[in-house]
Amino acid sequence: MADSSFDVVSKVDKMEAENALNQAAKEIEQRYDFKGADASIAFSGEDVLIKANSEERAKAVLDVLQSKAIKRNISLKSLDAGDPYPSGKEYRIEVKFKNGIEQDVAKKIGAFLRANAPKTVKNQIQGDELRVSSKSRDDLQNTIQLLKGEEFDVPLQFINFR
Repeated sequence: MADSSFDVVSKVDKMEAENALNQAAKEIEQRYDFKGADASIAFSGEDVLIKANSEERAKAVLDVLQSKAIKRNISLKSLDAGDPYPSGKEYRIEVKFKNGIEQDVAKKIGAFLRANAPKTVKNQIQGDELRVSSKSRDDLQNTIQLLKGEEFDVPLQFINFR
């Protein structure tokens, strides 16, 4: 019998991220406390650029984006926000959406699985994802539950269960 397997990934749905950004932009345009603050939020390539006339307003815009991301089921672990920095007369914050599992995080997950998962479970790093395989599908389902109960630096999704 062939091994069963699944992939552990960390991805942000591009459409959900775009929807969260659009909702945040609408709220910033309409909210009274942002009037006259020259606050804006927009995509800058793959990243998000937040602009405001003060550091506090820029952080408030970031807070609006985070609240909209949570409502769209995007984990805050996948948002990588930099510190506010001055640029001319305004303050800016660059926000990146993390996609993929970094090598060191994948190694931590692999070490966790070797220590805690059933002995039949094997894992290997494949680029920015982790393939977990075993002869027993029950062991794989237990492994998924084990990973869901543990906190890592990135949000985890489980795909390609076969």
